[in-house]
Amino acid sequence: MILHKKGIGMAKKAKSASCGVSTVQGAGCCRVESVVSVDERGQLVLPKEVRERAGIRAGDKLAVVSLEKDGSVCCLTLMRVEALTGMVKDILGPVMQEVMGK
Repeated sequence: MILHKKGIGMAKKAKSASCGVSTVQGAGCCRVESVVSVDERGQLVLPKEVRERAGIRAGDKLAVVSLEKDGSVCCLTLMRVEALTGMVKDILGPVMQEVMGK
């Protein structure tokens, strides 16, 4: 879920988006950055402007994260591997410490 402060920390929840993800009105979080094509080898090119704005450079590792609704993938997101690794450590680290400590 994406959170956005409105006024003094109060956010108004919007209706679910097409993929069933709740967003917050006025957040301005989602927009079409560009339209890309997939070639016959399954490759696509992120436009230079998007790469520059996101700080993506040659050799960077991105994880492809999917969201499913009714058994079909409806959304694909790119996430820096470093951010994903950090989240996994934050979530699983305390669990593993508890398991190993017992």
